[in-house]
Amino acid sequence: MRLQIRFRWTALAGAALLAACGGGGDDPVVVVAPEETRAQDSRSFAPIDPGATTFDAMAGLTVGTDRWAGVLNGAAYRVEVPATGWNGKLVMYAHGFRGEGSVLTVSNPSIRRYLIEQGYAWAASSYSTNFYDVRTGVEDTNALALAFNNIAAANGRVLAAPERIYITGHSMGGHVTGAAIEQEAMATANNKVRYHGAVPMCGVMGDAELFNRFAGMQVTAQALAGVPSYPTDKWSEIRGLVTSTLFTTFPSVPTAQGVKYLSVVENLTGGERPLFDQGIAFGGSFPSAYGTFGSDGTVTGILNRNVLDTNALTYVIDGDVAGSTALNLASQKLTAAPDANRLRRDGLRWIPAINGEFSIPVVSIHTLGDLFVPFSMQQVYQQRTAAKGNANWLVQRAIRGASHCDFTVAEQVQAFADMVVWEQTGVKPAGDDVMTPATVANPAYGCTFTNNTLGVDDGGSVPALRAGINASLPGACVP
Repeated sequence: MRLQIRFRWTALAGAALLAACGGGGDDPVVVVAPEETRAQDSRSFAPIDPGATTFDAMAGLTVGTDRWAGVLNGAAYRVEVPATGWNGKLVMYAHGFRGEGSVLTVSNPSIRRYLIEQGYAWAASSYSTNFYDVRTGVEDTNALALAFNNIAAANGRVLAAPERIYITGHSMGGHVTGAAIEQEAMATANNKVRYHGAVPMCGVMGDAELFNRFAGMQVTAQALAGVPSYPTDKWSEIRGLVTSTLFTTFPSVPTAQGVKYLSVVENLTGGERPLFDQGIAFGGSFPSAYGTFGSDGTVTGILNRNVLDTNALTYVIDGDVAGSTALNLASQKLTAAPDANRLRRDGLRWIPAINGEFSIPVVSIHTLGDLFVPFSMQQVYQQRTAAKGNANWLVQRAIRGASHCDFTVAEQVQAFADMVVWEQTGVKPAGDDVMTPATVANPAYGCTFTNNTLGVDDGGSVPALRAGINASLPGACVP
């Protein structure tokens, strides 16, 4: 019996190995060790409806569509194209975190009606895994984009190759969006797509830095509750004590120590800004962040080693210099394993990087009250992009939402439409300054691109959240 093991030879890995061995030519053949496996690789997933060939039409559309569903490389997909008048442009939609179950599901884009009525085709993948598997999200979204014409042809419709391919996504899908357009993805992904523009929404635009912020929230909670040295991976043993020390009612009614803690959280998540208080009071996203505490740093088996690192974080209690100093001294310092999320020989990193290395128009939007994927992700994104000299390709917009991804459809449509105009005409749209503390702290910050007009597709919690914001901040955006 002969066991055959195949490896993907990337230019990066090949160059490194050849350099280590003295070049090419008549040098001996290098035997490459197989890449390590991880918990995620042994998990099984399956589409909720593997036999689906279509999906429901959208009520009230002004145009007819062709709708195709199926399974590609273990991932369910949906594709929708206007029956007539396709504009030649394809929009890939990347969904957010689906939890840790085994069932795979597909989401339609929130701006579906706009896309179809403006002549766009769109496609969305379930991804072939769940968990926080952005690597698979990028690969499966790209694979679907590459298969678009074959899927159409197999359903009796021959289409020209898309003249433009755009990508957008929410939350973890924002991470997928940001990673997919990076130079590193073009160098290391198995499925490569050159996108022409992107709109990440409420995205994890700092990749693994998000998990560092969660860790910072935990170690400071422990310190302020008087258990600074308790092992962070044994959080479940002290969660009740910490929570009752910091909150009378979690998370909306803090104790005196809890007031200090929420000041630290505010500064970790973007600094003083409108809607932070509403995010705590009724936004509902902070419990999700709090629920991540106690991690072993592997992101539930996406990695094999700890990626958490709090050494670069500085904790600030507003108006309390001495207390801030003491907190920084008391809080545990977590250090990542150096190779926890290294480059790989078989494709993308396990947590794909967002380095700020892209050269296409990007319009990124984020709600100010988001405490699960906080506004600080936009600040990290800006810093990284500027450091690479690419800030001219990035427009960022603050939206006055109180929770995670609670945009109106109008806000999302505007961001997408402005990105396309930019890509097509070269005229860069306006955005917000996310880096200047005094600007971000202004009570009217975020008013410019917030649109509270609700439409037929605005559902879920958005109407109630916007009503709550308007009640708590009446007239905040009136000049």
